[in-house]
Amino acid sequence: MLYVYVILGLGFLLTIGVIVAGVVMSRRDSGVALERLEQITAEEVIRDTEGEGDSVAGRTSESVLTQKLDQVLEERGLGRKVAIDLARADLKLTVAEFWAMTVISVILTGGVSWILFHRNWIFLLGGAIFGYFIPKIVIKTRQKSRLKKFNNQLGDGITLMANGLRAGYSLLQSINAVAEEMPPPISMEFRRVVQEIGLGIHSERAFNNLLRRVPSDDLDLMITAIGVQSEVGGNLAEILEIIGFVIRERVRIKGEIQVLTAQGQMSGYVITFLPIVLGLILYAMNQEYIGRMIFTCESRGVSDDLCSQPCGWIMIGAGLLTISAGFFAIQKIIDIDV
Repeated sequence: MLYVYVILGLGFLLTIGVIVAGVVMSRRDSGVALERLEQITAEEVIRDTEGEGDSVAGRTSESVLTQKLDQVLEERGLGRKVAIDLARADLKLTVAEFWAMTVISVILTGGVSWILFHRNWIFLLGGAIFGYFIPKIVIKTRQKSRLKKFNNQLGDGITLMANGLRAGYSLLQSINAVAEEMPPPISMEFRRVVQEIGLGIHSERAFNNLLRRVPSDDLDLMITAIGVQSEVGGNLAEILEIIGFVIRERVRIKGEIQVLTAQGQMSGYVITFLPIVLGLILYAMNQEYIGRMIFTCESRGVSDDLCSQPCGWIMIGAGLLTISAGFFAIQKIIDIDV
């Protein structure tokens, strides 16, 4: 009877996932003007609550259902956080599309776990939970990679700005030179700053928008220096040159630390994931062999709920707890702040 309920639940989730995916795909080519405005100003898209917004919505082919879904999701605190994370990862997705991908990921990983591990509801639940976190892990990984690449380019970009100021450029022209000469992602972000200022946004607000998209301590130092110089005066080119030198040295030291701690970092990953992956593979290959630790019934015809082994589950829980503690301890040791 349990299998029947699980199959019905999977069918229901699959139906919801297909409906959400259809709604999302129906708006992929719609709302072009709003998406371009959001990319330029880095602000949240203003929804059509007044007459002007209604006229903009009328010119797009976006469905009313999709508009309401996006509006409801983005107005919530969690939806706002997801929107910020998507912007920092430079993913052209809406909040509704992100949650649709999450639902699909939950269904797929739960179904695969259900099939691979001999229709065990525990692994079905574990696979569904893992599928829920897959999109978040992808976004966080992309954020870290993009932030690291930006920080590595920031020192050279600041030096280019300082040289432009010495050559007689204004601050906006120096930023535009970085946007034209440097590779992404720094060129993309500085180009957005130039576009925002060109649209009439105050330079301080444009820099704050940049810092919200790229939460970098080095960038915060540069923006603070520019703000102080605009209020009290001084040689901005010399200040930027010093900041650029400090940032380049910090990047160099971080690279050396990463090389020295690479072995410990790799050891942490291997020690953490090897027992888990090996246990799952052995259970998928020979369920009877591993099942003796968590089940007492020899016959598979008996319900697993009636022959569960509490001691085995306690051992698994203790093992996962100690593995997690060891992983975070290793990460704390090799995480050296410069």
